[in-house]
Amino acid sequence: MSPIDSITVGAQVGVILPLFTAVVQRPAWSAKAKRVVASVAALIAGVLTVAVDGGWAQFQHGTHTTLTVLGVLAAAQTSYDLLWKPTRVAPAIETVTSPKAAMKAG
Repeated sequence: MSPIDSITVGAQVGVILPLFTAVVQRPAWSAKAKRVVASVAALIAGVLTVAVDGGWAQFQHGTHTTLTVLGVLAAAQTSYDLLWKPTRVAPAIETVTSPKAAMKAG
């Protein structure tokens, strides 16, 4: 896998990652807590992307692993700031999946 492929695959995963992260996050959490959750999610998604795309042997190549993880992190943050937050999709997912919202619905 070339470095460009690593970044591309990481970016593809990162664009949709904020939607999955929003399921875990809660509207009442501080910005710092949300950043930590988003960063950990990007790290996990990046490692899983390397494993799925290149197999576990791919971890021998630190550059590819690092580029993929950084691609996920950059794309996730950028897509959240420019797409998912302004359109209120991610915040809506946070609200709907929070325990308070589930209790009100039931």
